[in-house]
Amino acid sequence: MKVRIISPDTTLFEGTAKLLQLPGVDGLFELLNNHAPIIAALKAGTIRMQQEEEGEKTFEIKAGVVKAQANDVLILTQ
Repeated sequence: MKVRIISPDTTLFEGTAKLLQLPGVDGLFELLNNHAPIIAALKAGTIRMQQEEEGEKTFEIKAGVVKAQANDVLILTQ
């Protein structure tokens, strides 16, 4: 799935991932390919991303919002 992680100052990541683990306000949740459309609030924590070739990447965030639809994921963070 296509993933973009954007902060107010810069684009933190733009590429593809096979799995995302996100710190939702109600707890951790994961997104995989073909996930149902979702918009969710994120709290402070770690975004964990599994990629096909590069392995795992992590990003620390203070808060944010994620929107996922049709294998296109947009994460706006602080």
